[in-house]
Amino acid sequence: MIMITGASKGIGKYLFEKFTEMDKKVYGTYHSTVPKEDTGLRMTKVDVTDYSNVEAWINQLINKMDHIVLINCAGSNYNSFAHKAAIEDWENVVKVNLVGSFNVIRSLLPIMREKGYGRIINFSSIVAQKGVQGTSAYAASKSGLWGLTKSIAVENAKNGITINNLNLGYFDIGMIKDVPENHQKSIKSLIPSGAFGTPENIFSAVNFLINTEYINGASIDINGGLF
Repeated sequence: MIMITGASKGIGKYLFEKFTEMDKKVYGTYHSTVPKEDTGLRMTKVDVTDYSNVEAWINQLINKMDHIVLINCAGSNYNSFAHKAAIEDWENVVKVNLVGSFNVIRSLLPIMREKGYGRIINFSSIVAQKGVQGTSAYAASKSGLWGLTKSIAVENAKNGITINNLNLGYFDIGMIKDVPENHQKSIKSLIPSGAFGTPENIFSAVNFLINTEYINGASIDINGGLF
């Protein structure tokens, strides 16, 4: 079964719909963005920063769980120079992107260990690698996933569980819509192909990690050669 957080918009929505089309058993969460389509019991409102809320979602599905694949797509962003940042807004990004990811992982790990199988895929970002003005909160939350992933990989590899990050560059989906058009052109000029990635590229990478048991604890760049 495939579990996707943040499945009502952006990359999470795309993956939810893609796996559904493939007749996979897919369950997702949403929070601030309510799904427009009727997904029935397959989509649940969950605040990933609240561990008890996450546990309630897991307990709702526990009898259906087998060969669990967790894809952490729930995310938040806040742009501000560090010396001007509003503390609560800055902290919220870390809570959603890093703590929220951990909360879902923590809740599912005992079940994965018991069943002897698990795939965990997190989304980090090129922003955490390059240093981009105004993104200290987002970069901190996404770089934190690298260390988290390595530790969890070491702790659980013998239980048939893998965990990896995809360090995303710029794609025609998700938060790119918040980037001004003139800045988008500047970014494209730095990408060897001169184009943003497509959602299909992300889907292919996710599928690869699901089907490859010997990639574990890795942070893989998927950015079209932008460094």
